[in-house]
Amino acid sequence: MVKMKPAPNACAERNRLPAFIGLLSRSTPTPKYPRIHDSRMACCREAPRVNIGRSMTNPVAVEVLRNGRIESVHPGAIAVCDAQGQLRLAVGDVKTPIFPRSALKPIQALTLVETGAADAFAVTGEELALACASHNGEAKHIAVATDWLARLELDARALACGPHWSLSEPVTLAMARTGSEPSAIHNNCSGKHAGMLTTARHVGVDVEGYEAPDHPVQIKIGETISDLTDHDLDVAGPAVDGFSAPAYAVPLCGLARAFSQLSHLNSNSDARALASQRVTSAMFANPFLVAGTDRYCTNVIEAGEGRVLVKTGAEGMMVAALPEIGVGVAVKIDDGARRPTETAMATIFLEIGGLAERTRNTLRKYAAATTRNWRGQVVGMIRAASGFPS
Repeated sequence: MVKMKPAPNACAERNRLPAFIGLLSRSTPTPKYPRIHDSRMACCREAPRVNIGRSMTNPVAVEVLRNGRIESVHPGAIAVCDAQGQLRLAVGDVKTPIFPRSALKPIQALTLVETGAADAFAVTGEELALACASHNGEAKHIAVATDWLARLELDARALACGPHWSLSEPVTLAMARTGSEPSAIHNNCSGKHAGMLTTARHVGVDVEGYEAPDHPVQIKIGETISDLTDHDLDVAGPAVDGFSAPAYAVPLCGLARAFSQLSHLNSNSDARALASQRVTSAMFANPFLVAGTDRYCTNVIEAGEGRVLVKTGAEGMMVAALPEIGVGVAVKIDDGARRPTETAMATIFLEIGGLAERTRNTLRKYAAATTRNWRGQVVGMIRAASGFPS
């Protein structure tokens, strides 16, 4: 197996975390935290028995109420890092490696830019946003992906992600009515895979097998993930994600660190900073392409007016970057549900403050969302648990 560049773990042991609101002070001195090396991985070749210790130690992050009574709860963990990459808030277990899944796409997209592939193939802002996307497979998404592949002299058959129906029910129903079937271009990860193919074309390596862990493109992506998360990925090797690409496990604190660096680097002028700025600017300029109609990422990025970047991942994952203050946030909901990640992240944004009223109005809809029955009657709500996220 090809070795990744080792990196020490960035998770910090802390006896007591400061108040969450204090995180925004730029004048706060960088604390001296002892460092640990925690190389536990959840993606071992021989799968261990389920470790219930992690979920049992995580506090309830989100609760679902019906008629004022708690009907169900969602435990989870949160990590927040500042512009220096220091852990400023930890709720639950932020040190055990977890799979970020599609939440890593903006980090993976850096390789497309840093290798020069984006320039060599004139990758547009729309295409770069699609490389970071978990999209609905709507007409605009399909058009951008199709044109991009055509420039590479490729088509849907080159994509290793496989086909699936749209994440949008109206789109799926419309396709079914016409007898259409999805191709790999409809896959929500088709943009990411197009980016990997572009990189392979540019660096002069075989596009066949581009998704394999030992392919040069994946090795470079892995090195970037390791560098930004400050975590050694080479403990047990990657798993495979839902769409055939390598899936690495990293600690939640490392993921928050990566997104704090992704946003903070925008103020610098080195190659990574420029690549970071290009990726984040593409997402800010094209929020629809990042997800689609009625999707959380699109709605929050649009309402955030260039101040809030958010990306979902499968199995209860979500990350965010706030470039103005260089803050990165990572959320993991233990049971893998999507709905509570939206509630948790919206609550965190509202706690941070300093956002425009339009942004806050959008976030409030997710932070305390009503639930309705099939007649449209309000029967309950989903909200952050008492005391969350402190």
